[in-house]
Amino acid sequence: MRELARMQKASGRRVGVHLTHGEQYFGLLGPYEVEGGWWSSAAPVVERVVRELGVPVVVLRLAHAPSDGSSGHGGHVVYHVEALERPAGRAARRMTAEVAALLGPAERRAGWASAAGLREALAWAEGTLQAAGRAVVGRPEQVRTWNLSALFRFRTADGGGAWLKTVTPSFNAAEGPVIALLGSVDPTLVPAVLGCDPGRGRLLLDHVPGEDLWRPTAGDVVAVVPRLVAAQAALAADGRAAAAGLRDRTLPVLVGHVNALLDRLEAGQAAAPGASGGGEERPEDRLTARESAAARELAARLPALVEELAACGLPDTLVHGDFHPGNWRSDGRSAVVVDYADSAFGHPALDGLRPRQYVDDERWEQIAGVWARAWREHVPGAAPERALELVGPLFHLAYAVRYQEFLDHIEDSERPYHETDPVTEVRRALACVDRGGSGGGGRGGA
Repeated sequence: MRELARMQKASGRRVGVHLTHGEQYFGLLGPYEVEGGWWSSAAPVVERVVRELGVPVVVLRLAHAPSDGSSGHGGHVVYHVEALERPAGRAARRMTAEVAALLGPAERRAGWASAAGLREALAWAEGTLQAAGRAVVGRPEQVRTWNLSALFRFRTADGGGAWLKTVTPSFNAAEGPVIALLGSVDPTLVPAVLGCDPGRGRLLLDHVPGEDLWRPTAGDVVAVVPRLVAAQAALAADGRAAAAGLRDRTLPVLVGHVNALLDRLEAGQAAAPGASGGGEERPEDRLTARESAAARELAARLPALVEELAACGLPDTLVHGDFHPGNWRSDGRSAVVVDYADSAFGHPALDGLRPRQYVDDERWEQIAGVWARAWREHVPGAAPERALELVGPLFHLAYAVRYQEFLDHIEDSERPYHETDPVTEVRRALACVDRGGSGGGGRGGA
């Protein structure tokens, strides 16, 4: 269970901070030891820097990280941090050419990774809340920032809260419309949207009480999985999922994307043009000749695998795209599914298999059983168990394609988050075949 193991990785980071305020530069602060190993976890960095400076700050982006396969955990990382007020008692200094290049403009930089872009997003959220009669109290809390999104929590005068999420719209789903589509079938399944600006990738959500269900109980599974299946089945039956303009991730289309990705990997072009990945490439970061040949053999068999999956009788529909338990949230009374940036139109078994990488064997057996029973209820005569058995290789290849999309749209300094992910997922697809013939027994990345 690789993803479960990843969640248990480093509990801390060693952090350096390039500090700016507007056009002024105040040098490299730290290193600091902070809690929370995930590089994208901004709150501990903000807390540590505020404690030293006495002024509010925001993390703009990751400026440097190890390219040793850490994949977002631990180690020594460096951030660009913007002080929202000028820090007292600190003299500005001249940037070296190297620092100027590191902090200066870059291709594919996320909108929230610059001081101006982030201030604009925060002002939009505050203005939206104000217009809704929910005045903001205090400064927003920065929770998460990385190449895929930024997440801020606002406290409001009515005693509640709201969450601002920003993504890059060029390679992510428009979450507001996706939530509205699912909510039209089951309003209790999705968070309440307070505002959205799909063109700029901004979403403002009402606070959902409770906690993320990283370790779901049997009751949590029953509270979440059948409701998503019911909504997906309804949207497939009435045709609205097909007509919603979602990214096409139907399996025949996915096969074409897989072949294009293998072309790039074989040619050594997995990196975006001009990207270095921030460090030396390791041999394990590329497929071996033997692995490439095996991947091509698998790709040649994918059309037949797609036909087998079609024979299972499950309809293409809106898929969540990242349906792991960390995106299920509950207060013990009601459960909500969040984070729809990876949503697409595709085969529901891609969602069905996703939790496997995050739970133990006992919980997975329950999830698989609940998921399959729900689909048989809504599509009598379907074979959802067989679909889970078959979909393993395509599941991992779909993620290989998705991770390559990330790499193609993020700036160079952020590439260590995902540099090896496409190759890793191709290897997992091959492992599925080695373990269980065409489908790998439905155990995903276990």
